[in-house]
Amino acid sequence: MALILCIETGTDICSVALAKDGELLSLRESGEGRDHARKLGVFVDELLRETGIAPDDLDAVAVGKGPGSYTGLRIGVSFAKGLCYGLQIPLLAIGSLDALTEVAREDFEAGIIDLEDEEWAAARLCPMVDARRMEVYAQVFDNAGRPLSEVGAEIITPDSFARWRDGEHRFVIFGNGAAKCVESLPDAALIDVAPSARGLVRLAQQAFDRGESVDIAYFEPFYLKDFIVTTSKKKLL
Repeated sequence: MALILCIETGTDICSVALAKDGELLSLRESGEGRDHARKLGVFVDELLRETGIAPDDLDAVAVGKGPGSYTGLRIGVSFAKGLCYGLQIPLLAIGSLDALTEVAREDFEAGIIDLEDEEWAAARLCPMVDARRMEVYAQVFDNAGRPLSEVGAEIITPDSFARWRDGEHRFVIFGNGAAKCVESLPDAALIDVAPSARGLVRLAQQAFDRGESVDIAYFEPFYLKDFIVTTSKKKLL
């Protein structure tokens, strides 16, 4: 039996879930801008109070490791590290694109996604996290959530993901970077699936069962691209 706190902050959505044995107990999330530093601790406190669970009862903390927003990932990972260090419990790092795919799979299982069973059975799932302009962080999975490609930063053109848009499989895109790709990928099926900590729940339990924790001191988020600080062109008076 495992109680795991799950944190996903790699996009505009700040999301926290509490799970027991791979099942969601409670969820808090907000998509109202990047105010993660203030909301994260509040959400965790609310979840623990709501469920009557004390911090010492937690067996692990799982965090979406990226790729995603540099600042958002730093906030989530730093918070998770602090909890794990203070409580002396394992830190589980879950790929944010893997977690986003889990959200899509759960939504399909719940009958929320408008795709036929036959389409889904042969689907190629492509979660996309916005990387600004016409670039996305993306990866391709099968309908069981198994990765078929590596994580990459893709500048979207009509030729993007040509290997997976073969006419035999429905190419399904989702996430906060997907909508801007529709014009370039007219044969893709766009579904409304957003990043959420609930996507970490099953994956975190599997990682916990396998003992796949990361070193609290040395773990860093998976940024995929280096953070670049630019100098303002405005002259300072």
